[in-house]
Amino acid sequence: MKLFDFTLHLNGFPLAKAKQVLNTIQDKNEVEFESYLLQKKQDILTHHLAHNSFYKQFGQHININDWNTVPVMTKRDLQQPLALRLSDGFTPKNVYINKTSGSSGDPFVFAKDKFCHALTWAEIQNRFGWYGIDFNSSLQARFYGIPLDKIGYYKERIKDKLSNRYRFSIFDLSDTALANYLDLFKSKPFDYINGYTSAIIQFAKYLKDKGLILKTICPTLKCCVVTSEMLFPDDKKLLEQQFGVPVINEYGASELDLIAFQNPDDVWQVNSDTLFVEILNEKNQPVPNGEEGRVVITSLYNTAHPFIRYNLGDIGILSKTSTLQKPVLEKLVGRTNDMAILPSGTRAAGLTFYYITKAIIEDDGNVKEFIITQKTRSEFKIDFVGKSEISETKQQAIISEMKRYLEDGLIITFEKHDALKRSKSGKLKQFKSLVSQ
Repeated sequence: MKLFDFTLHLNGFPLAKAKQVLNTIQDKNEVEFESYLLQKKQDILTHHLAHNSFYKQFGQHININDWNTVPVMTKRDLQQPLALRLSDGFTPKNVYINKTSGSSGDPFVFAKDKFCHALTWAEIQNRFGWYGIDFNSSLQARFYGIPLDKIGYYKERIKDKLSNRYRFSIFDLSDTALANYLDLFKSKPFDYINGYTSAIIQFAKYLKDKGLILKTICPTLKCCVVTSEMLFPDDKKLLEQQFGVPVINEYGASELDLIAFQNPDDVWQVNSDTLFVEILNEKNQPVPNGEEGRVVITSLYNTAHPFIRYNLGDIGILSKTSTLQKPVLEKLVGRTNDMAILPSGTRAAGLTFYYITKAIIEDDGNVKEFIITQKTRSEFKIDFVGKSEISETKQQAIISEMKRYLEDGLIITFEKHDALKRSKSGKLKQFKSLVSQ
């Protein structure tokens, strides 16, 4: 029995129909796809203008024949009771409901109609299928957080069982815990790893310290999929070396769908089947491919709740090689709220600080992981987990690089910890600013 598919069907999500629709979309040629996309954008826009009172008010100045008059929607626009945002014919009882993680600072509850949710799973299964992963039979090593309350904990454990996955707690990444994880890879025939980037990297570093390659310990392993946190090139190289399998970068949002997935040609392919992804400037106008801007997404199939020109809060770049049918995500720069404001008034991506620091302090294996906090415009604190303190030489090297890449006068302090505090979901936020934006 295909237990994963059957469970979705049992809960009212028409997966078989969704897979048929997805196949039809993917079989279109370039000309057919362009017509399909134009029609779906028009259909979802007119649907919500006609059947959603919240969106009718929100989009009251839209010119239906000019897509660029469609206003950009933010998370804060959606922070009101869900019942006020549902389209005609939908209630909390006949939709899929979930909530965002709040990593952007603006959490909210959202809904999808059941076909839209089924289509999300059809898309995910299709992409994982590129690597021979079948959710009905492939055993997943899941590096995710888990609710600590009893009800939430056992609910996730049941879902894990039905989804053929074993969950590794990422709240304890000590050497003792990682040694136990390694024993499980010796005894269980895992097909793939899936989870938060930072936790999986810690496991890879542990393997490197022990001189081990995971594929030799767990021969059934096919690939590793990282999600939810930035994956730097050096970290991807480390994972591939220590795991001995392809490492795939996934980009998604629970309220939308799988947004981009690295294909077997090592291209970060955007989901154009169920989403329309735009990169916009500060005036909400599209930028040419190859230029940086805000990631704005339209969900083409969610008839229960509008996500039309929805600003996800990320900054990214579409490759110049992109087409309507096959957009390629060249780079994710970071979140729009992960910006640092320097004493001169200059704004810089927070991950710039993380990237500079990472290149200097991780080369000797002392520092396992770290986060950077901007306390004032000129003061930055680096909290880290390491075997020993960061040497004065390396501290000065970091300060020197900050001056070279950014500006002079920045004050950097360091504090060693046994473990870093993660969010309730288990994510590790690499940079955060306490300075008012």
